[in-house]
Parts: sequence; structure tokens; C-alpha cells
Amino acid sequence: MSLPYRLIATDLDGTLLRDDDTVSQRTRDALAAATAAGAAHIIVTGRAVPWTRHILDDLGYEGLAVCGQGAQVYHAGEHRLLTSLTLDRQLASLALSKIEAEVGPLALAASRDGLDGEVLVGPGYRVQGGPLPVVAYEDPAELWSTPLNKVYIQHPELDDDALARVARATVGSLVNVVMAGAGIVEMLPLGLSKATGLSLAARRLGLRAADTIAFGDMPNDIPMFGWAAHGVAMANAHEELKAVAHEITASNERDGIAVVLERLLG
Repeated sequence: MSLPYRLIATDLDGTLLRDDDTVSQRTRDALAAATAAGAAHIIVTGRAVPWTRHILDDLGYEGLAVCGQGAQVYHAGEHRLLTSLTLDRQLASLALSKIEAEVGPLALAASRDGLDGEVLVGPGYRVQGGPLPVVAYEDPAELWSTPLNKVYIQHPELDDDALARVARATVGSLVNVVMAGAGIVEMLPLGLSKATGLSLAARRLGLRAADTIAFGDMPNDIPMFGWAAHGVAMANAHEELKAVAHEITASNERDGIAVVLERLLG
């Protein structure tokens, strides 16, 4: 068996993971067959390392993972951060004030830097249910007290797409703004994307964009599709990502990654 791609880059939520946060046996087998055929697999996720590590451990995944929307390159086998980029907190605070001047008060959360960085959640911020740990804060100063990888923003009335559009138009020269999932609009260091993190990880493996097939489901995957030779959107993907994908596969619930890899492996 041979694959036309030497690097398989997969998003996590809505892509590799089913809706119950598990990876199907069929998808595990397809990825195992692809790596046995000589391909490398890199998980590329918006989640920071502390929210990703348990999934990688469950998969028995020992390679590189790109976490925090590209901010972190993590060696899963060694439980070690290889690179980590932080958000300029002064710029982020300025950006927030500019967005709030346009749309009114925002609810905030933030991801602290590091292997064990907590996710801080402020008043009014709606956290999705599940096992991922968060730390509530009341004092706004606490948000800025330690280095951060990203700040999450929510608006009481604007939906995710509208909030991301306004934020991008207002502060796009100060920070990068991405929509990464339902209720998840993020402010990142300017110029940072999944593509920048993936290119760093690929370089460590001696691989290039031309070697890469990428799978994803959300607008934050658009830069990764722009970088990779071939971008595959899940059937459940956001329309903005489908519009730039080379192909659309089955949903995350129906083993969309496996469908493509099995075809390529023949």
C-alpha cells in the first residue's frame, strides 16, 4: 500500500472526534494503516495542550500535535512543549476595548500558556458541557495576570459568525480573530493560524505542504487548507470551509477521515 501524501493533518473536534469525543475504531484502523504505509499523522487543534493531552494519551498518540490554533507544538510521546507563542496582553486588551466600543460588553475567557495552563472563564461566558476543566474568575485583572495563548469572546446577542466579522473588521490589524466552533470566537496573536503551527511541525519531520492532506470542519481550518496540497472538509463542516475545500467527505459521525484514507490506500 502507498499513499500520495506523506503527512495527514487532522483537526480534532468535529473532524477526528465523534460528537461524544471518541475516535471510531474504523478511523483508528485507517490512520494506523496510513502510518504503516509511511505517512505521518499530526493532530492540529484549536484546543490548548491541557485540553488535548488526555485525547492523545487515549489514542496512544506519540507524535507531534499542533495545539492552541497553532500557538503550541507539542511532543505527545515526551509530554513536552516544543514551541509556544503567547498573545500580547496589552494589544489584546486594546482590541477588546475597541470591539466593545462597537458592540457593547463581551463575556470573556482565556487560555493560559503552558503544559498545565488553565482556561479562565469570566462572568456570563457560556461554557460548553463536558469534562474539560475551567477556572472561574471575577476580578478582570486576573485575566491578564499571566501569559495567555488566546482570549475567547462571546456576545449576548450576536451569533458567532457576526461577532467574528465585526471583530475582524474592527481589530484585524491588532490580533487574529477566528471562529473555531459553536460559541467559540477567539483572539490570537496576529499572523498566527493552524497553518503556521502545522508548517513548523512538518518542518521538524522533514515534510512540506506539498506532502500534506488536511481534514477539518471550521473556518479556523481555512489557513491549513490553504497551506496543504489537499483540503478535505467534513460533511458537517461550516460553509466557509466547504467553499475552499478540494473535496467533501462524510461527517465526523460517519468516519469521514477513514472514507478518504481507505480510498487513497486502495
